[in-house]
Amino acid sequence: MVKTYIVRLTDEERKTLRGVIKKLKGSSQKVRRAQILLKADADGPIWTDARIADAFDCRVRTIEKLRKRFVEEGFEIALHGKKRSTPPRKKVLDGEQEAKVIALRLGPAPEGCGNWSLRLMADKVVELEIAESISHETVRQTLKKTA
Repeated sequence: MVKTYIVRLTDEERKTLRGVIKKLKGSSQKVRRAQILLKADADGPIWTDARIADAFDCRVRTIEKLRKRFVEEGFEIALHGKKRSTPPRKKVLDGEQEAKVIALRLGPAPEGCGNWSLRLMADKVVELEIAESISHETVRQTLKKTA
């Protein structure tokens, strides 16, 4: 099978990759990408994608995608990966709403309760229309930021 994307590393890039591998510097993904790029180098050992996949316990498709990223987007992005452009989910509370939740927590507890529970607070936040809906876990994370 003819490879569409050929990896050709410069001496500087090879040196950087060897340094990452030797010192195990960075995440495990970064180290594995460095190992894969070194083995996929056309001017290096020229391993097949299947052999690289067996050696580093990944799929051939992973190797192909890394080759493509290296050729199309460059060495840095191939090694470090892309940063996520948007968060996986929009925040439930903005800064003003968080302040109201914190103020609610600092206020007196409801009658019949010694303290605010997270679920009680979540229900009160919805009741006061601070947020349309909210889970006790979101309340916990909001309050944890202030501790």
